Amino acid sequence: MARTAPSAHAPEAGYLTPATQPDATQYLPPPPQAGSARQAADDHAFESTRGLKGGARWALATSDADLRIEALLRSFSCAAGFTIDASKAPRLAALIHRMDVSEIPDMRNAKASWHRARPFVGNTQSICTEDDRSHLATSGAYPSGHTLLGWSTALVLAELLPDRSTEILQRGRVFGESRIVCGVHWASDVLEGYMTGAGDIAAMHGNPAFRADLDAARTELEGLRHEAPKPNPQACTIEHDAAAHSPL
Repeated sequence: MARTAPSAHAPEAGYLTPATQPDATQYLPPPPQAGSARQAADDHAFESTRGLKGGARWALATSDADLRIEALLRSFSCAAGFTIDASKAPRLAALIHRMDVSEIPDMRNAKASWHRARPFVGNTQSICTEDDRSHLATSGAYPSGHTLLGWSTALVLAELLPDRSTEILQRGRVFGESRIVCGVHWASDVLEGYMTGAGDIAAMHGNPAFRADLDAARTELEGLRHEAPKPNPQACTIEHDAAAHSPL
């Protein structure tokens, strides 16, 4: 799930320390139990989205599976109202990368603690990233790491571009829902991914370095938004349609 290759050197410093890192295993509810109403809702969300394969929503879910910073930021272009090019926003890209570094330890700990099987395990249903099937089959589903990182990014972008906060947060929701459409996460994995991302961002605000990097990224984006090209209207239409048809 990491957006960059692991370093052979000392681990990078994130915005959180062991003392300030929220523990998702303590504040999230456990995954739904077999036979429960929550699991029935998860089953329904999975089954009701299998018919989306091959359509525009499936293609969007496939695109949203790419967690490279360049792709992640670009996915919020329609919501921002201008194309977010990571190469032209290095301070923002560095901020998102350091957020990623900060969030991965707790996410991995939570996944390992519950080690919930993904919805495609034990059946022949398609997923939107078939090349990842063998890896994902052994990776815990709960909570959704893609959702965590996407929602964290949405929260930060909404803070940096408050006049576009509604659109950005909506896109953050859709980004998480793409994991349900893709067939690699249960709905409850995604819902708790939102919560985990929000918890991490709240804790990061206690770090002066995080706040300083936010300010630098804000200044950078304000300059970029007046120069960057408009996003692809067709892509924006697909995203709007996805937002109007939530699987949750």
